[in-house]
Amino acid sequence: MPLRTFLSFLLLAAAAFAQAQPVDEGYTRQIREFTTAPHFLTELVDHLPASATVPTPEKALGYIAGAKDKLTYAAEIHKYMRDIAAASPRVRVVSMGQSEEGREMILVLISDEANLKRIDELKRITGRLADPRGVSDAEAEKLITTGVPFYWATGAIHSTETGSPHMLMELVYRLAVTETPLARNIRKNLVVMVTPVIEVDGWERHVDLYRWKKANPDRAAASLLYWGKYVAHDNNRDGMGLSLALSRNVTKTFLEYKPQVFHDLHESIPFLYVSTGMGPYNAWLDPIVINEWQKMSWNEVEQMTKRGVPGVWTHGFYDGWAANYMFTVANGHNAIGRFYETFGNGGADTMERTVSGAQSSRAWFRPNPPLPKVLWSHRNNVNLQQSGLLLSLDYAATNKETFLRNFWLKGKRSVAKPENEGPAAYVISREERPNEAASLTALLMNHGVEVHTLEGEVETGGARLAEGSFVIRMDQPYSRMADMFLDRQYYNPNDTPPYDDTGWTLTALRNLKAVRVTETSLLKAPMARVGTPPVVDGRVNGEGRVYLVNHNAERHLARLRFALAGLKVQAAEAPFEAGGRKYSAGTFILDSGENPANLRQRLEDAAKEHGVQVHAVASLPEVGRHPVAAPRIALVHTWLSTQTEGWFRVALDGEKIPYKYVSGQYLRDKRALRDEFDVIILGPTPGSAQRIVNGNP
Repeated sequence: MPLRTFLSFLLLAAAAFAQAQPVDEGYTRQIREFTTAPHFLTELVDHLPASATVPTPEKALGYIAGAKDKLTYAAEIHKYMRDIAAASPRVRVVSMGQSEEGREMILVLISDEANLKRIDELKRITGRLADPRGVSDAEAEKLITTGVPFYWATGAIHSTETGSPHMLMELVYRLAVTETPLARNIRKNLVVMVTPVIEVDGWERHVDLYRWKKANPDRAAASLLYWGKYVAHDNNRDGMGLSLALSRNVTKTFLEYKPQVFHDLHESIPFLYVSTGMGPYNAWLDPIVINEWQKMSWNEVEQMTKRGVPGVWTHGFYDGWAANYMFTVANGHNAIGRFYETFGNGGADTMERTVSGAQSSRAWFRPNPPLPKVLWSHRNNVNLQQSGLLLSLDYAATNKETFLRNFWLKGKRSVAKPENEGPAAYVISREERPNEAASLTALLMNHGVEVHTLEGEVETGGARLAEGSFVIRMDQPYSRMADMFLDRQYYNPNDTPPYDDTGWTLTALRNLKAVRVTETSLLKAPMARVGTPPVVDGRVNGEGRVYLVNHNAERHLARLRFALAGLKVQAAEAPFEAGGRKYSAGTFILDSGENPANLRQRLEDAAKEHGVQVHAVASLPEVGRHPVAAPRIALVHTWLSTQTEGWFRVALDGEKIPYKYVSGQYLRDKRALRDEFDVIILGPTPGSAQRIVNGNP
């Protein structure tokens, strides 16, 4: 049989097999009912296969994904994911951890049954490829042939962006039951990872509010003032600091599975923006990953355009510079971090939308622009997200060895960074501010970065590096992440105005000194790998009736003062010497004669908890001093935005500093504020002074 005839036979057979799979007629009818125009539908999602064993979203919830006026709680979505996993050997659900308010975040794994049975082996393979040290080129090729990529899609980090959780529900079902060549290719050659809702706290609140609005259409409704416990939209600006539970859970899960692609789903602009960015691109990333952004995005733009979908584009919108986004977890670990922006209505309504001239204009990167006016629905959003994601998954599955090989190669290039690009290492002294040094080291380790300590004093490049200093070597797989965080950023003022942060050097933010070492000889110096995040050993040293805590400008001193509330603490007004030690201005002084009998025990407990060195001396130093209060703090929120004050709460809670949380109206109505507070904190907030005082009508 001629090859061309044989291939045609296979294609016809595959098409016939796909057509033979039963279709859920009722669900399919509703897909088309809730889609406002044929060009917002593709053959990938214009129907839903039926299954006798796996429940559809409609069977589980009573409505289809993308139904008009219907939003689903995360708890319901998670239950449905577990129902699918119970019914299909192609799906598993694992817990990622909990939010600040105790709600669960989940990870759904979808692949062939054979792949899920060997999921631990596949994780070991990506783990070996992630660290090329000790892996020969020949062994790497065997691993690449044996393994399959992991592709992680995440939804609803932003609580008012409502399409992705519903789309991902349907996607999991579709991948579990569909028998088309595309679905089989994805299952065979990928492990698809899905987190339907990232910001579970904010999502539940948004669904609460949306359902209340639908039940009370004639009553005024409040805006979604609070998303997560702390912040709103800025939850996608925590990729470096890992201050939020969702950021820590995502990072921990990423480092466990080491996916090759991390795909974050957003909603803001028409109709489907596929991320590449305009530049300037982050200078610390491997150029390979920037090329990968381009290849994947332009493929999706082309494929969607071929299907007649308007308004699918790339390149514009943001720059690609800042390192604070959630998908930095991928780009900083030699994987691919990317995102979608689709048109969203903030709920599940169908409404007339006008697209601005700038967004509907034709450009070289947008030759197929969005329509200037459109009737937009929740289902339209689901259709475009899911079609694009299916095409992306198929592309990754078809090119699985390329994705794995590039993943390994980027790690290999990272290990070779000292020789090929520099620097060799960063060295952080722990002498002046040991708690800040330990805290930064712990943060880097939570990002998967390796940290060492010098086992002896070293001189390099004219700098003396003390024994015990932390060394962040650049000959490690995640050197680019470390270099990105510790280097000094320069954003050229002649470049495009920045979309987000332009600088973030973590040592400078913590008042630490880091030496950027270019001499590779340092890497041969004796040093030991830090196994667990370091903790400073705090204690009370010596004997005497006066206790001194040197002021070294660490935030831990604020922790200490509030831990010692009720004690009389004074601060030195000038530098001094006592007991053979030098002390800075601001040093805490506690006299046993002015404090309770259990002063030493209080100090020992507090010093141990907060990592502070306390020194006892025989007598009070001859230096001017004044009392240091533990002030009564009010933190003020408005009814306009809680975003900025939320970061203040993160900081105060993290430092265990007590405060009273009050509204602006509380201050307006309270007559004797000095009787209750010593300090009132009002963070930057939008709106006029009149609106801040009066709130929203």
